[in-house]
Amino acid sequence: MSALDGIRVVDASRILGGPFCGQVLGDHGADVLKVEPPQGDDTRAWGPPFDARGVASYYHGLNRNKRVLTLDLGGEGGRQRLLELLAEADVFVENFKTGTLERWGLGWEQLSQRFPRLVHCRVSGFGADGPLGGLPGYDAALQAMCGLMSVNGEAGGAPLRVGLPVVDLVTGLNAALGVLLALQERERSGRGQFVESALFDNGLSLLHPHAANWFLGGGRPGRSGNAHPNIYPYDVLRTGTAPVFFAVGNDKQFRQLCAELAAPALAEDARFASAGARSVHRAELKPALEALLAAHDGPALAERLIALGVPCAAVLDVPEALDHPHTRHRGMVVELPGGYRGIASPVKLSRTPASYRLPPLSEGQAFLPREAANDG
Repeated sequence: MSALDGIRVVDASRILGGPFCGQVLGDHGADVLKVEPPQGDDTRAWGPPFDARGVASYYHGLNRNKRVLTLDLGGEGGRQRLLELLAEADVFVENFKTGTLERWGLGWEQLSQRFPRLVHCRVSGFGADGPLGGLPGYDAALQAMCGLMSVNGEAGGAPLRVGLPVVDLVTGLNAALGVLLALQERERSGRGQFVESALFDNGLSLLHPHAANWFLGGGRPGRSGNAHPNIYPYDVLRTGTAPVFFAVGNDKQFRQLCAELAAPALAEDARFASAGARSVHRAELKPALEALLAAHDGPALAERLIALGVPCAAVLDVPEALDHPHTRHRGMVVELPGGYRGIASPVKLSRTPASYRLPPLSEGQAFLPREAANDG
């Protein structure tokens, strides 16, 4: 059994935020029907690499545990079939441009009258109203608009996009969270509700601690490279071999670091004896630490330090991270028949764990019987 056994989801979304929401729900047992237009989700073409059918890896990363149904919602027949599915569904996930579904008679106001228990989740760029209401949103543009690029990159350098679609991903996660909140409330009221997760809102929500610093101190946040604006050493430092990221968050951890480097006096220096002082005097602390670290093998030192309770890690590339022994121990790589591999759910439930039943592009025409929803 999975946590969402018996929950039926129509996922009519495309690209990233909505499909990621649908995959999260599917991983935890929901019966997800992905409704795609005849040409398919745009991300089928977002490669290379492509599989033997010509479908891009990008699509594969967002659409497991779903069965795919092709419908032309621009035609009356496709819209009628969607209504038939929604009559059986608990959740409707979509990211159509504001006004499109309303013109087709499939907006929230129309659907809620026909299906009062339906939870309707929309992933949008900016929401439906306001100065930017109804406009399309894209991850990189929202990173720029929401201030994320302004604090990402090297000090004195150009603003830099985060190297993964962080706004889209957190929008999808919060969409899934909103769906779960609405389903929980439905247990009390018997009624569904409209859930919206907008990229703009989610982009702003990621601004900690920069927004908190601005609200309290008034200083304009800027770029600090790998270093944390409030804590030090919280930075990538050079060693005798590979670089290591140190995430020293308190005085005890700093004393342990200095002891391991055979430099206990450094922890007693008034410039470095407290977290606030270390942050203020980081320009002096960094070269002092790197001079000591030059005598050490970085990865080996990191293993010793983290065992002592000093948070740090060697900087790994993506293949190294996916092949790490702890990645295997945590079961964080999913493999399914047919060669599919993907990142597993990070949510670990003791009695109703996530399950991986369907590779992307599994075909489906209708919902499964509720008692068989977890049988694949």
